[in-house]
Amino acid sequence: MADRCSGEATHSLAGWMTADIDVVFLSPAAAAAPPHYFTLAPPHAAKPRPVFMRDPHLPALPPTLRCTWLAHARGEPAEPRVRAWAAAELGCPPGALRLTRDAHGRPQLDAPADFDLSWSHSGDGLLVALGEGVEVGIDLERARPRPRALELARRFFHPAEAAWLATLPAIAREPAFLRLWCAKEAVLKAHGRGIAFGLHRFELREESLPLEGVQLAIVAGDAELRGPWSLREWVPCEGYFAALAWRAR
Repeated sequence: MADRCSGEATHSLAGWMTADIDVVFLSPAAAAAPPHYFTLAPPHAAKPRPVFMRDPHLPALPPTLRCTWLAHARGEPAEPRVRAWAAAELGCPPGALRLTRDAHGRPQLDAPADFDLSWSHSGDGLLVALGEGVEVGIDLERARPRPRALELARRFFHPAEAAWLATLPAIAREPAFLRLWCAKEAVLKAHGRGIAFGLHRFELREESLPLEGVQLAIVAGDAELRGPWSLREWVPCEGYFAALAWRAR
């Protein structure tokens, strides 16, 4: 597997739930999560299990949902790399992809039909997600100090999220803020309106799930958000936060 900080690695979403991928929260130590990443204790039984996808309690995951981490030079346009990767995944020339933007600026794959594409770059990384039969959104954030995290949360987030952040010690508050921001952006990219929809119009809450481990989940939301939504967060590379959201079309 390539070094995610300097090279390229592609994984199916199904692979994230097994022992061979080191970014899943089933194994927080292997995920190299930043200190104080979790505010809930990870489940005691959260250990790699090679047959996880066969567990009947695991929610069904789209088998064609894929993502990749690509090295990305700052200031370099992302779209050519995105187009090249997506074309390779779909087995067609890059020029055959009809990639447009809707009235809200959301990228859309007009051809091939029934596929959706999302990407995000931050620091030296570029994350790309491709899905069939779903609307997908991905977000990547590089960890850096956010001294105004609580102020921003009180201004833009759901009140319950801001209240939760206020209960955390400062050392845990900034990673929690970034996780919320990253997950919200992923959801709103998939939704199509982006942050113009309003970060406050749905609530995320940290839940300790028996299979997935500690994850943020949508627990309340505006009717216009529609759903149901699936959400995963992980650490693709040390010093970065990532989130992937999707819903069936």
